[in-house]
Amino acid sequence: MRPSVLRVRGGQSSNVYTPDHYISPMNVALGVRVSGTVTCTVQYTFDDVFAPSYSPSSGNWTNHPSLTSLTLSTDSNIAYPVTGIRIVGNTGAGEAFLTIIQAGGGGLS
Repeated sequence: MRPSVLRVRGGQSSNVYTPDHYISPMNVALGVRVSGTVTCTVQYTFDDVFAPSYSPSSGNWTNHPSLTSLTLSTDSNIAYPVTGIRIVGNTGAGEAFLTIIQAGGGGLS
């Protein structure tokens, strides 16, 4: 799949990226680039993000264990099915960018 990039500033939450959790194995690469002075956290959820009543602001989000309270650029992954991924700008005046690449599906034969 093509890379997706989510952008956030301090005090904001990004849009929700919805990986294809039906791909097996479901592997997602996560790259965070921090610009300026911002602290950010990558989160994921198992909520039904397509439910008509779903709201990301009241969803059940889990902080990624390797991508919490970041002030420097880094990377990690998710190797199990999740229904949504986002980045939250905890504090600061800079920006953070989360690049997401999901493996599998759509390959050439």
